[in-house]
Amino acid sequence: MGSYAVELDQVWFSYGEKVILKDINLHIKQGEFTAIIGPNGGGKTTLLNIMLGILKPDRGTVKILGSPPHEANHRIGYVPQGIDIKRRFPISVMDVALMGRLSRSKPGRGYKMQDREKAEDVLKMVGLWNYRYEPIYTLSGGQLQRLFIARALATDPEILFLDEPTSHVDPEFQIDLYDFLKELNKRVTIIVITHDIGVVSRYIKSIACVNRHLIFHEEGKITREMIDMAYRCPVDLVAHGLPHRVLPEHERE
Repeated sequence: MGSYAVELDQVWFSYGEKVILKDINLHIKQGEFTAIIGPNGGGKTTLLNIMLGILKPDRGTVKILGSPPHEANHRIGYVPQGIDIKRRFPISVMDVALMGRLSRSKPGRGYKMQDREKAEDVLKMVGLWNYRYEPIYTLSGGQLQRLFIARALATDPEILFLDEPTSHVDPEFQIDLYDFLKELNKRVTIIVITHDIGVVSRYIKSIACVNRHLIFHEEGKITREMIDMAYRCPVDLVAHGLPHRVLPEHERE
């Protein structure tokens, strides 16, 4: 997989007169496991939304799998941060997984056999098959996050985007999730926004650090020297059960 999954060239984006992203250049090869890190308000989610085609840049070009984002949306999966879902809504685990097949179904028609087979495959992949008939309110926070990933995988994506997938879950689940994503990365390109650099440093292949500008480093091994010299953005590292700020603030223009 030598071609690019993501290509951004000279991308700018503003909200009104406030520049959020400035002259962004980013090229991520297919098969990568890339972490996007940076301070709150630095533009990470805006960058992700541009790649998803939710936002259009003021200038510059964006290609996902060689096409404009809106032409590639059926080839990507997306797990947003803090999915707003009513836990008591009467819907089963299987029903949520099947939602990932909606883009492949014609309006007004029911799911086909292959849709149900795909839902079965992804639920087994994330370890939730035995819960398929259970209402979602019976799931733990970690299980619910796995379910949202299953829904995204049901689309058969070539790229999986995740925005802070371990927020509001316990540290044990963080490890389990990234173990799962590492295995999934054997067949799917993964791009994840995260502050959990102490965890993802064991799994990622490359890092994009965003604070209005972008620094991209095609190296998965993170050292203190690399952090001091290149990333220069605040990231929390959990050590001995306590959060430590290991990266200083970017200088803002």
